[in-house]
Amino acid sequence: MSDNWPTELKVSKDRQTLTVTFDDGQVFALPAEMMRVLSPSAEVQGHGPGQKVTVPGKRHVGIRAIVPTGNYAARIAFDDGHDSGIFTWSYLRELGERGADLFAAYEAELAEKGLSRDPKRS
Repeated sequence: MSDNWPTELKVSKDRQTLTVTFDDGQVFALPAEMMRVLSPSAEVQGHGPGQKVTVPGKRHVGIRAIVPTGNYAARIAFDDGHDSGIFTWSYLRELGERGADLFAAYEAELAEKGLSRDPKRS
């Protein structure tokens, strides 16, 4: 568990970015798409080893709401209806520090599976 706590969570006006400021002065701008596709929810991570889901089509997803969960996390609701991810302070910190690498791995998974970040056209 991270020893650093957020002092501010701020959603951008376009709902595409969550800026997290930690008590040690570190500030991270976390894209909504990255948080959605790397959500810690069972829907995305699965219930056990090898069950992780690669979620395509979320390039334009936005943040609908942030709900505090105890004193250790926040539940982030996205405008595509996904709202079961509980983002602990340490996970938000990890996304800030390692998000670029994690997202690059996600993009590689998409390519490997022939999937796209773009939503399907109806």
